[in-house]
Amino acid sequence: MSDLTEIVDNLEFKIASLLQNYNRLEQKQQILQEELSKLKAEKQELETSLEASENRVQTLKAANALLGSNDYKKETKLKINGLIREIDQCIVQLSE
Repeated sequence: MSDLTEIVDNLEFKIASLLQNYNRLEQKQQILQEELSKLKAEKQELETSLEASENRVQTLKAANALLGSNDYKKETKLKINGLIREIDQCIVQLSE
């Protein structure tokens, strides 16, 4: 009979230990999920900031070319030609 009580006590100890580990892992998972959410939000903000910076760089390149820099002259000419085509299309649509 004492063997049976030892086995039951041993099982109770192991079950309690497993429950404790489960609860600890569950808390750790929750913390990691929160951290993941924060990192995703930060990533989105950084991507938005990067996109805005890239737009500013393109604008500065165009402005620099308009000021007489030879480095970005071709790009600026292409952009101006594209804008002229868009304006022409708008004029055609308005005249219809």
